[in-house]
Amino acid sequence: MSAGATILAKPESALRVRLADYVTLTKPRMGMMILFTVAAGAWLAGQGGLNPSVMFHTLLGTALVVAGASALNQVLERSSDALMARTENRPLPSGRLAPAEGWIFGLVLAIVGLGYLTLTLHNRLAALVAAVAFVSYVFVYTPLKKITSLNTLVGAVPGALPPVIGWTAVTGAFDAGAAVLFLILFLWQVPHFLAIARIYRDDYARAGLHMLPVVDRNGDMTSRQMVSYCLVLIPASLLPVLMGQAGILYLLGALFLGVGFLGAAVGFLRERSVQRARRVLKFSLVYLPALLALLLINGT
Repeated sequence: MSAGATILAKPESALRVRLADYVTLTKPRMGMMILFTVAAGAWLAGQGGLNPSVMFHTLLGTALVVAGASALNQVLERSSDALMARTENRPLPSGRLAPAEGWIFGLVLAIVGLGYLTLTLHNRLAALVAAVAFVSYVFVYTPLKKITSLNTLVGAVPGALPPVIGWTAVTGAFDAGAAVLFLILFLWQVPHFLAIARIYRDDYARAGLHMLPVVDRNGDMTSRQMVSYCLVLIPASLLPVLMGQAGILYLLGALFLGVGFLGAAVGFLRERSVQRARRVLKFSLVYLPALLALLLINGT
């Protein structure tokens, strides 16, 4: 390769790295899971007769808000991320991007996303729910991680709102159906995030983050909460059947998944190891998409 070609290649390579860093700020894998729950909420609200344009606008606007929230979360946590092995190479703690870049990027995405939802959807409730999720995640949950172990419960609120965004985009109302979806996701998140916090407990401790497994060193409270929330999740997941919104296939599947999730949590209660926590995490990642898929397939 000639010297001139080498000189041209370097800026191009640097640009690719920079673009990749901006994509990393949006946490795309987490975003895809969130958008799946948004789509599920919209589809269930439309009972299969959903207007495609409503789905498109809802997903695009929410994707922008979620990406903005993820970027701002990393801006606020850049000091903590620098102290944890699994996050120290992120764009902000590594110094590849400046905090000001993260602020501008995140705020622009969120503002554009909220504006898009407001202008493209016939009702404004979905945009309002998205705004509540954004503010509570970035400016309430994120700072609380350095203050109290109750941050997981607070963070479960914005985490449970995505399907409500989809539901309200279609119906324009926060009704019983939206409340059930919110409840299921809220309950699911606690054992899911407690498992993550147990796996990375030492990292969180070094960063000064008050996750429950950090302050609960022997795991008594952590394991009890995992089991308790999994127990309550089982009857909560059956509410769509009681409300006439799902059939026998969903009923059987929800029971199977709920008992399996509970079994993983009981396993952690008996042996509070990282391996058991990983089992809880893996089952949680199967549980939610499988449950929503069953509801989409067997919803009435």
